Amino acid sequence: MYDKLREECGIFGIFAAGDGSGVDVARETYMALYALQHRGQESCGIAVNDGGLIMSHKDVGLVPEVFNEMVLNHLKEGQMAIGHVRYSTTGSASRENAQPMVMKYVKGSVALAHNGNLINAYALREELENSGAVFYTTNDSEVICHIIARERLRTPSVEAAILSAMKRLHGAYSLVIMSPRKLIAVRDPKGFRPLCMGRLGGCTVFSSETCALDALGAEYVRDIKPGEVVVVTRDGIQSYRAEGSDEESTLCVFEYVYFARPDSVIEGCSVHRARLEAGALLARQYPVEADIVCGVPDSGLDAALGYSRESGIPYGTALIKNRYVGRTFIQPSQNQRERSVKIKLNALSSAVSGKRVVLVDDSIVRGTTSARLIDILREAGAREVHMRISSPPFLFPCYFGTDIDSREKLIAYKMSVEDIRRCIGADSLGFLSVENLARINGPGEKNYCMGCFTGKYPINVPESVPKDRFEKKLPL
Repeated sequence: MYDKLREECGIFGIFAAGDGSGVDVARETYMALYALQHRGQESCGIAVNDGGLIMSHKDVGLVPEVFNEMVLNHLKEGQMAIGHVRYSTTGSASRENAQPMVMKYVKGSVALAHNGNLINAYALREELENSGAVFYTTNDSEVICHIIARERLRTPSVEAAILSAMKRLHGAYSLVIMSPRKLIAVRDPKGFRPLCMGRLGGCTVFSSETCALDALGAEYVRDIKPGEVVVVTRDGIQSYRAEGSDEESTLCVFEYVYFARPDSVIEGCSVHRARLEAGALLARQYPVEADIVCGVPDSGLDAALGYSRESGIPYGTALIKNRYVGRTFIQPSQNQRERSVKIKLNALSSAVSGKRVVLVDDSIVRGTTSARLIDILREAGAREVHMRISSPPFLFPCYFGTDIDSREKLIAYKMSVEDIRRCIGADSLGFLSVENLARINGPGEKNYCMGCFTGKYPINVPESVPKDRFEKKLPL
């Protein structure tokens, strides 16, 4: 519905000390998923392990839609649990593709929740299918389950199987995995997607973002390192590193720009402060004479505040968000699609009428929303609208866990900045430079993945990875 990049998912895991008595791991996971809901709104699920017996519940919908008291009571008993919220980047939005994945094999049961995207999933799946493997979903997370299960047949432990499997998995993956007696957190050797560890009383927890730890009252311990495998058992915590792991991550920079919640801290850097700095850098790069600076709710607000502070132009509220409209809003006709943005966001005419407005957003993907927002501000009486974007133009596909799989979907690939300005109807338009984006967390350029802006990826990527590559194989 809205012209935004979508991230695949959020993951969470918890291991209760002792026998798990007194800790309702399912409810703790439920609360954590609530805090991670912004990372995926298509489906969600929880799996609970009670001495090797894994019970799970998952479905399409938001966390409060999928879970109720009866479901949580059914999942109550257990020493550990993992949870997942999903937005599909590989595989369609369906109950079958919801996670966690639960698989039974000769060594017992395993459950897995995955954030990221494998760039070699198609080749791995073909190889597995040709050797007799049966798949029930069209997502790449099931491929990871199969690879780990096969490696487990020739290795002494599940963590050894995971380390061996990592040699074959190429791309982005942060994982939480449950075996009969272990909770395991895994981050790919490049560290594309975030994953951190915390402590909740006697429990060890893992989460995509620290905001979920805050929601539970858990203490942040540290981030999982690139290529690290952390194993939690009743005997304690052990850590292993995969071959070829980087000392520093090449984290997706868009975690700071848009994906993560502003109250999260990722790899020691506050998301809120990073967005303030992006806005300040944007003000230095593209100054303008104006009367008010406003942000597009919600991810553009911090950058707008940073722009205001740096430029001295007053910060104000110009767009009001309807918080009761989800991302799955139905658009049955073209006319309604064109009006859909106004259902989500409306202008505050008393704040913008007769004024020169600086409108700050985190990105422009296809341009449709930006054009409509500018129209809305002009209809409310804005004299000028100057668009400022706290990231560079999207010029290349993302292969590591977002839904932009083709350059043809990107307006910046088709048009120059001046052409985009005319297309969206702005009086001026400025994008944050790649060099400044690398500095949003302080002096000195950081080693982020910015392939969608530069075309330079931390690992070799295929020429194309269509989002529905698994579905297209299915017979009619």
